[in-house]
Amino acid sequence: MVAFGILTATFLPLAAATLAQPRALQVHEALADAPRGFTRTRTAAPDTTLPLRIALTPRNASGLEARLYDVSTPSSANYGKFLSKDEVAEYVAPTEDTVRAVGAWLSAHGLAATPSSPAGDWLALDVSVGQANALLGADYAVYTHGASGRELVRTLSYALPEDLKPHVVTVHPTIAFTPSLRAHAPIFETFGDANAGRAVAARDDVQEACKGPVTPKCLQALYGIPAAPATQSSNRFAITGYIEQYANEQDLQQFLTDYRPDIANTTTFTLQTLDGGQNSQNISEAGVEAALDTQYALGLATGVPVDFVSVGSENTDGDLSGFLDTVHFFLGQDAPPHVVSTSYGALEDEIPANLSRTLCHAYAQLGARGVSMIYSTGDGGVTGGDFYEQPVSNCTKFVPTWPAGCPYITMVGATQGTAPETAANFSSGGFSNVFPTPPYQRSAAAAYLSALGPDASAAGRFNAHGRGYPDVSAQGVNFTIVYQGRARHVSGTSASAPVFAAVVALLNDRLVRAGRSPLGFLNPFLYGHGRAAFNDVTEGNNPGCGTDGFPAKEGWDPITGLGTPDFNKLLKAVGL
Repeated sequence: MVAFGILTATFLPLAAATLAQPRALQVHEALADAPRGFTRTRTAAPDTTLPLRIALTPRNASGLEARLYDVSTPSSANYGKFLSKDEVAEYVAPTEDTVRAVGAWLSAHGLAATPSSPAGDWLALDVSVGQANALLGADYAVYTHGASGRELVRTLSYALPEDLKPHVVTVHPTIAFTPSLRAHAPIFETFGDANAGRAVAARDDVQEACKGPVTPKCLQALYGIPAAPATQSSNRFAITGYIEQYANEQDLQQFLTDYRPDIANTTTFTLQTLDGGQNSQNISEAGVEAALDTQYALGLATGVPVDFVSVGSENTDGDLSGFLDTVHFFLGQDAPPHVVSTSYGALEDEIPANLSRTLCHAYAQLGARGVSMIYSTGDGGVTGGDFYEQPVSNCTKFVPTWPAGCPYITMVGATQGTAPETAANFSSGGFSNVFPTPPYQRSAAAAYLSALGPDASAAGRFNAHGRGYPDVSAQGVNFTIVYQGRARHVSGTSASAPVFAAVVALLNDRLVRAGRSPLGFLNPFLYGHGRAAFNDVTEGNNPGCGTDGFPAKEGWDPITGLGTPDFNKLLKAVGL
């Protein structure tokens, strides 16, 4: 790892900016106007403190991507030979030239920074608005989000010295106007009485097991998920929690008692925290999202060690709301979890493209380490969940969700029913406007677009050359959970993500038991060897923007992906 040369941040008055010699600046990133929902309300006070973050150009990003695909493609001789923490850092750390150039630039303004990532490719420093305006040729102001009242200090453009542009990927907070991170599950929440949806008598018949609300027994029958306990303690499964979503252990104990009576109801997760995260056990503070995620992780991935990672609001990655901090948290571990499931997100157009690409590159680092990153797609159909701020009929273009476009993570959509399974109409899916179609998906996406044809109501409303999502799907409607001491029913792709992640965790247990590596970055396997191990979903659509959205079709489609998992077929696909 290349260490950044200046080790302590220096806080100087605004006048210190006069130390810098004039240098020609070139606009690095800019917006024509404030994003929808935001209004400029006043000029930011010059002495307001900004926690500035600078992403440096990695030493060899293309080399890391090549290694990622090499260790993640089943036909490669290096499949499963994942990289160590130090090996990944060698690709990501900035060059000495970058370290010197950026250090000299900051020093000329009387500033200094410290590395904020394991490889030193992110820098952190606190500056005043006045210093930031001078450093970046910016015009910081206070912008207010009309719907939430949230105030952000942002600029519509910023610039860098011409000779510095090759060394800096992005700076923030600058042009990112993220209203808030969203949990995906509670949007379609419906509450039942405390006795609804109790587990049915044990039978192999799917129809009998799934005749009421979804429970672990239904999912085990539907997807062939084994009830036998896992055995490999090194095979950890992490669930992330944001926006003060707390996982209540009393609720978990009741859930296991009622819906997994064959395992000890004392089974629980290990708590990990970062950015000031907590996990209050006050029953009134229990979170619906956290309950759903942890109860189905532990209720399905029998015997797999589960971590609940609570990420607080004291994040150091600003507009990424702790997502990048979470990646850096895992990258800093010698043995990160094999699977990470996340049920939170935003809209793609709320995150500047350079910032999205930087986070995506961090996900590639985790993939190269052998970590499967699994995300839910969201619950707004082709509107991306934008119904909060404008009626669905007002959108003329489909709105992708974030971070769904990143090709190095696995996105999960939602289905419903069993005879047959159909797409859930709220399930977000589509094509990214930032990331192109990745190599592993080209033939599948091309086949779908050909079948869709030019006359579909979706025509002209999406980027046909973008990365398509979801990759796979799983049940996501009418899930039984225990929340604040009562049985409740929730729906959303947030239910689907931990279900699929549990399947992957159990596959990893079998692989590790056999002396093999875990699956790691999944997508090359899913679209190749694993494709035949999914139940194709060919009915349903995700309407929005005055259209029918995308219809499910034979093969991959941008609402259910490749389909839902068949555990036994997946075992064969991985060679077990």
